[in-house]
Amino acid sequence: MEHLRELRNRILISLLALVVGIVVGFLFFQPIWTFITEPYCSLPASQTLRAGECTFAIRGVFEAFFVNLKVAVMFAMVVSSPVWLYQIWAFVTPGLYRNEKRYSLSFLGLAIPLFLAGAGLAYLIMDTGLAILLSFAPNNAIPLLEMDDYLTYALVMLVIFGVSFELPLLMVFLNVIGVLPRATVAKHRRTVIFIMFVFAALATPSTDPFSMVALAIPMVVLFALAEGFMYLREKRAPKGEDFSNLPDDEASPLDLETDTDPPK
Repeated sequence: MEHLRELRNRILISLLALVVGIVVGFLFFQPIWTFITEPYCSLPASQTLRAGECTFAIRGVFEAFFVNLKVAVMFAMVVSSPVWLYQIWAFVTPGLYRNEKRYSLSFLGLAIPLFLAGAGLAYLIMDTGLAILLSFAPNNAIPLLEMDDYLTYALVMLVIFGVSFELPLLMVFLNVIGVLPRATVAKHRRTVIFIMFVFAALATPSTDPFSMVALAIPMVVLFALAEGFMYLREKRAPKGEDFSNLPDDEASPLDLETDTDPPK
């Protein structure tokens, strides 16, 4: 019951921080929307209906309200992330060992900058991805993006790039707690890199080659840095007996010299 009570309190604190962020997001919707739509509004195709003005379409009476709500929720998730991430960490911490607590706090501090770096990269390349996609339209076609469609595209791009930048950090964390040895990563390195390019091709909503490469290359670089860290950490760690070459169903050999019990 005590754990359930603690979980309830931490969920309430996280929800309260999220609600405050949503209210602030509603109040400052216009500058936030201007920032989100800048990649599209920088393209000449966005000004085909009104010269000098970036134009979006609205389909339905409630679309504008729901776009405001989505933008406010996105803003709240970002600004309240230190609160709800800490609540998750504080709830999980009692079940970790001392060294795992130390490392988990460091990884938590790195997780937010890495996510923001990935989202920032997505924001920088969105205009190029949109330009490539819109270039396939015939000359007599006028691009007319709806607010909700563009917001969904931008949100997926930001989340996919941000989460992808977290994967190498997850590798390092699994290595630190002894779940993922560096030898396993090195053995499957080519396969992992290939999967990264496939993932980038499938995950990017724009489906253009530029966005795919822009996501895959940083993931490969971060993967190489993570593997290098794992190599250095294992090299400096004290060496013990290596039973990694034994089958899973074979028992490790016993050291009979350490058996001090007298024979019966």
